[in-house]
Order: sequence, then structure tokens, then C-alpha cells
Amino acid sequence: MMEKYKNLHIGILALQGDYERHMHQLDLLYVRSKLIKLPEHLADIDGLIIPGGESTTMDKLIDRYDLRQSLTAFGKDKPIWGTCAGMIMLSENIANNQSQVKPLGLLDIDVDRTAYGRQVFSFEAELEAELNKKKYYLKASFIRAPKIRRMGANVKTLAVYNGDPVLVEEGHILSSSFHTELNSETTLLEYFLDNFFVAITKE
Repeated sequence: MMEKYKNLHIGILALQGDYERHMHQLDLLYVRSKLIKLPEHLADIDGLIIPGGESTTMDKLIDRYDLRQSLTAFGKDKPIWGTCAGMIMLSENIANNQSQVKPLGLLDIDVDRTAYGRQVFSFEAELEAELNKKKYYLKASFIRAPKIRRMGANVKTLAVYNGDPVLVEEGHILSSSFHTELNSETTLLEYFLDNFFVAITKE
């Protein structure tokens, strides 16, 4: 496992949210990681994880640290995985957007923030996901999670919950409504690393 990912260098947007849990999971797979807080930090990484957290705060801090243009440019060519608030930030449009969060528009979906309920209604579920044409079961935590209201024609659904897509991908972008980084299960992280960085992991 150490050899498989030795050439990867993954950044984690570390303005706010559960970025330390993503770093822990990357450590489990011996992946070099880097906390991203400024535009220049994006220069030497192969891909990025946008963690869960509070999308309103994340949105404000992205502008405060002048990251918006750099993140958008990075996401045009490089792999990104967004979880929960990360999905909100990657989306094209946000329904019921009273906080006026400005998404990055890198993934052709529209979302409804916290549509699965407020913090007190957080829950866990076992999801069946189709990854690399095989079925996997993921322990998913839904914490103030967004719900996808519209998907573009090129967006692929990898897992659903109660009939709604909760894990999707488009090109080099992966996004989940839920968290899997809160425990030591690395199935989804390995899918991201294996499929979005093929040239690097096979060097």
C-alpha cells in the first residue's frame, strides 16, 4: 500500500471543517498530504479534498484568503473530492441560498443545503456504492448534509440514499453528501486515489 501511493501529494482545504480527519485517512494510506490555506499552497499538489464543515463560513474564508480564482482554476484540470460542505462548494447552484454562498461551479449539480436536516437530525446509514463495477458498502454519516436537486447529463451516480443520489462524479470531480472520513474505513478514499490519479499511482 505504501508503494502504491508514494508519488501522490494531496491537498486538503483547511480553512474550516473536518480537514484533520481527511489528513488522518491519507496518513493511513501513506499518502503525502498538505493543508491548503493560501493560493500558493496549491502549486505543488496533485489533487484536493474539500472537507465537510459550515459552507457559509468556508465561502467567506475562501474570499478572505483570496482562494476563489485559484481553486476554480485548479479544479478545471486537477482532481477534487468534496464531502458535504465540499459538495455545496463544488456545485453550480444552491437552492434556498439565504446565506448567499457562492459555489465554485466545478460540478454540474444543484444542491439544497442541509436538506437532510439540522445537526440534531444527523444520522448514519450503510450505503451500497458501485465502484469500479463492484458493489461496496460504505458507512456514511449525514451531518447537515446537502441533497442533490439537479444533475447534469455527464454526472454519474455511484450511490443513492432513499432514491436520491448522494455520491456522484463528473470527469475528475468526485462528490459525496456524506462523510466517510470519521472512521478508519478508507474504501471511498482509495477509490478516489485509484481512479482519479491513474497515471501517478501506476508510475
